[in-house]
This record gives sequence, C-alpha cells and structure tokens, in this order.
Amino acid sequence: MDIEAINGAGMVALGCTLVYLLVAKSWGAIFRVLGNGASFPDTIMHEAAQRLRDELQRLSASQSIYLGGLLVFAMLFLAANTLEARRLFAGYPDWQLHLQFLFLLLATTFILCELGVTIVRKRRLRFRALANIAVGHRLQQISSASTQVFHDVETTAGVIDHVVISRTGLYAVNVVCRRASGAATVSVENDALVFSDAAPKRPINDLVAMIRALEQDFEALLGYKVRIRSVVAVPGWEATSQAAAGHLLVNEKNVTMLTGWKTHADQLMHDDVDRLQQAMTSRCLRATAGTR
Repeated sequence: MDIEAINGAGMVALGCTLVYLLVAKSWGAIFRVLGNGASFPDTIMHEAAQRLRDELQRLSASQSIYLGGLLVFAMLFLAANTLEARRLFAGYPDWQLHLQFLFLLLATTFILCELGVTIVRKRRLRFRALANIAVGHRLQQISSASTQVFHDVETTAGVIDHVVISRTGLYAVNVVCRRASGAATVSVENDALVFSDAAPKRPINDLVAMIRALEQDFEALLGYKVRIRSVVAVPGWEATSQAAAGHLLVNEKNVTMLTGWKTHADQLMHDDVDRLQQAMTSRCLRATAGTR
C-alpha cells in the first residue's frame, strides 16, 4: 500500500468534498428559510402527515447531498491519484502520514455513517407517513358540512395526528405505527398498547396529555368543559377490543367507526362547532405551523 499516494489523493478529494458538503448544507438551510413563506397563507392547511412529509423531504435532500459527496470524493480521488498528488506529502515522516491516513479514514467513515443513518431514518419515517396518510384519507370519508377533519394539530404537549370536530362529539385520532406480520392483534391494558408479537408495550400517556391540552384550549374558547374522545389507530393490526380504558382502538380500515362512539352529553351546539372549526382552521394553516 502506497500511503503517500493514498494520502495525497485522499486529502485533496476530502478537502473538496467537505467544501461541497458545507456549500450544499448551507444552501439547503438558506432555501428552507427563504421558502418558508406560504403563497396562499389564508387557504393552505396541513394535509395528513404534513410534518412527516416535511421531515421526509428534508431527509431525502440530506441523502442526496451525502450521496453526491461520496461521488465527488470518488471522482476527485481518482483524478488526484492520476495527477500524482502523492507529491504533496513526499518526504513527510511516517507518523504524520499514518496520522493523516487515520483522519482520512475517520472522515470517510463519518460520511458513510451519516448516509446510513439518513437512509434508515428515511425508511422508518416513510412507513410512519404512509400509515398516517392512510388513516387521514379514510377519515376524509366522514367529512361533511357539519363534520370537519384537521391534521397535525399542535398543542402545548405535542402534535395530535388528526382531530375530528362535529356536532355529535370531538375526537382526537393518534396513529401508532408498528410493522405487523400475519394475524397481528393489539389491545389496551393500563394505558399501554399490548401487541400480540411479544413486542414491548407502548405507553399512551403522552397521547392522553396532548388530548388534555387540547381540551383546555377548547374549554377556554367555549367557556365550559368539553370532552375529546381518544381514538388510537394502529394500521395493519386488529384490535381485540375496540373501546377500552377510555380509548377507541381501531386500524386504518375501520377508523370511521368513531362516529358511532358518542353520547348525548358530547353533542355540541351549531354555533360552538363553528367556533371550534374556525379556531382549528387558523391553527392548522401552513403559514402558522410551529407558532405554538
């Protein structure tokens, strides 16, 4: 192994690659800042899984940048080696050459690791986004003049995936994503989801906290106590019992059954429904994302 040749070509290629990554990342950040303004701020609202779509877009951009960096490194390494960049380090002590080689190896490993992490995150996020979109699209089937569905609703305790506001009641639909295989079932026990594949339980206390926070916002707006029913959607899984422990457990196919989970006490006046829908419309505009 000619360490002088590797160091010469590698350091030239690495230096140019780092400049490329810095410029590409900086341009991406500038583009996001300049592109934050919505063209129709009073009209465009969150779609189903909007925050996941946005994050997926950012990960796709990062993946392209890292792949481009690897291509730049490979091409410049070959070019620098052909042009005998080894002369840059001719006569250097062996310990310096080995130290430079170690730095080159660590830097290359770092870029490869970042690319690998980005690919894994993108794959997981894509599954979450598709599951959320499936639930959101099914919920659109119950939309009407008196029933409206809102997506990615921000609260002080987190983001609720979907909120349904109708005269017959209020519903918060949160999507829990886990890959299923075969006849997979899920149930609710002591504020936790229990899966049939012996996977760890998934606590849902965070979902309850978000719903409580939204209830407080609604109560402040209407001036009286309201109840938001908790609906937990687990796409791809069959619920062994639907209504349990104060939660309605559904999947992407039967989520519309939430409209039958109601009581007379949960019904709202037309004027109150209009006020809530107007408030949620303002909250879920793309232009106001992240303002809470």
